[in-house]
Amino acid sequence: QVQLVESGGGLVQAGGSLRLSCAASGRTFSSAMGWFRQAPGKEREFVAAIRWDGSRTYYADSVKGRFTISKDNAKNTVYLQMNSLKSEDTAVYYCAAKLYGSSDYEGRDEYDSWGQGTQVTVSS
Repeated sequence: QVQLVESGGGLVQAGGSLRLSCAASGRTFSSAMGWFRQAPGKEREFVAAIRWDGSRTYYADSVKGRFTISKDNAKNTVYLQMNSLKSEDTAVYYCAAKLYGSSDYEGRDEYDSWGQGTQVTVSS
């Protein structure tokens, strides 16, 4: 089992930036790590993912060109750099670990462990 703890959320003005961090402990080997978000009244949606070896990244269309996912294996930490934030990016952001290999990096059901979430609020 992997334990995940997110940090870095907060309140930011539209156009601003935030960097989220996700520290992993326990079983730290995973197939991939991902970020999802859930806005009030909406389903949890895929944001970004990165293969454990960092060889490839995946992004939702809504964040391409604005968000960047990265990881530091030495620190067992995954980051989500969010630039040019918009009000529609307001949500609780969750880090997730995908323990087993498959070609689906965007499906919620593909991920086995989740963090508790961190709130991101973008004011317009």
